[in-house]
Amino acid sequence: MKLAVVEDDINMRKSLEIALGEYEEFEVVSFKSAKEALKKLDDSIDLIITDINMPQMDGIEFLRTLNGRYEALIITGNATLNKAIDSIRLGVKDFLTKPFEIETLVEAIHRAKKAQEVMSVVAKDRTRTNKSAESQAFVAHSPALENALKLANKAAKTDASVLLLGESGVGKEVFARHIHANSPRSHAPFIALNMAAIPDNLLESELFGYEKGAFTDATEGRAGKFEAANGGSIFLDEIGEMPLSLQAKLLRVLQEREVVRLGSAKPIKVDVRFIAATNADIQAKIKKGEFREDLYFRLQTIPIRIPPLRERTEEIIPLCEWKLEQVNQQYGIGAKKWGSGAKEQLLSYRWPGNIRELLSVIERAAILCEEDTIMPEDLFLSSRESGGEKKIANLEEELIYEALKNCDSDVDNAAELLGMKKEVLLSKIKHYNIKL
Repeated sequence: MKLAVVEDDINMRKSLEIALGEYEEFEVVSFKSAKEALKKLDDSIDLIITDINMPQMDGIEFLRTLNGRYEALIITGNATLNKAIDSIRLGVKDFLTKPFEIETLVEAIHRAKKAQEVMSVVAKDRTRTNKSAESQAFVAHSPALENALKLANKAAKTDASVLLLGESGVGKEVFARHIHANSPRSHAPFIALNMAAIPDNLLESELFGYEKGAFTDATEGRAGKFEAANGGSIFLDEIGEMPLSLQAKLLRVLQEREVVRLGSAKPIKVDVRFIAATNADIQAKIKKGEFREDLYFRLQTIPIRIPPLRERTEEIIPLCEWKLEQVNQQYGIGAKKWGSGAKEQLLSYRWPGNIRELLSVIERAAILCEEDTIMPEDLFLSSRESGGEKKIANLEEELIYEALKNCDSDVDNAAELLGMKKEVLLSKIKHYNIKL
């Protein structure tokens, strides 16, 4: 098990290195600051042990930047309730107050490892569930979705680059997986990467890989995502968030079908089918100089617009029926059913978060509903104003405001409640000028 210790106190850092290094099961690397760790962390790390109070960037901000990519434990000599709550919300597995015995830390590491193994089993179950979700999503009940699906099926038979366009939560990754699964490349890997979820300084090494010695702690070479997808498809989600500095390199991969690892000058040929997705206005980004026009044209050989849920309301009830049955089985909560008025409210709501929000609402209602029947009040949906419908923007703004209020302004919890990605929620908070 490879551990990364992030601690600014040199005595503490070295003590932990030595003490943990005496256990044969552990391999230990250490960093004197969060910023140094961000530059050098790679996928070989199994668990991060980090202090909270560090100069330049504290442990909480460090973990926020990592965005859940690693399991983590926190050690600190100055524990506060707020810091503990923040760390729990970030998914931290344990919170130890200095001084502590090394055996206490080792026990915490073992607990984190066991939790990781359990979550791995759960993830496999969810993968099977997600595959079922994909097939359900493509039982099209609306002309709008049927048209997008027909275009996706045509694109699947080719190697042309596809750009999936649509609001957050409409199912762009589901479409991407469908295209891959119905293509001649279906036997080969499908690699998905979210541009917005990975810090800029780590994204290049994730995509292109690196050679031994490319940077400190690069003790061996590692293939990037392009190489991992060789023979198959790579899905670049939130492509509009890709740093401008990397866009030229991506363009070269699209043109030359070769990559160059960090620390190398040798090109490596790759045979990859590109599928990208965005909910951003790429044309506006091009005008602002934030996105390369030549890259845009390369990516959108076949553009497919996936309609929002409000344009395909015929999908709502079939998706709800399927999701409720799935939740009933997954959590063993009995046969929950729909009560009077619940389906009507589901149909009248505008679903700014689209399918992701819909499935989240159904799961939450089924779990929290204390009776066997799900009633309108169990859905916690905003109702229509008397005298006519609210504008979509007003509905969305109200929904976000209420979610933040219910979550005490915690953006991570609010994003989960809304079924939105955190990055999307932050951009909407800024757009509506909502004060946290």
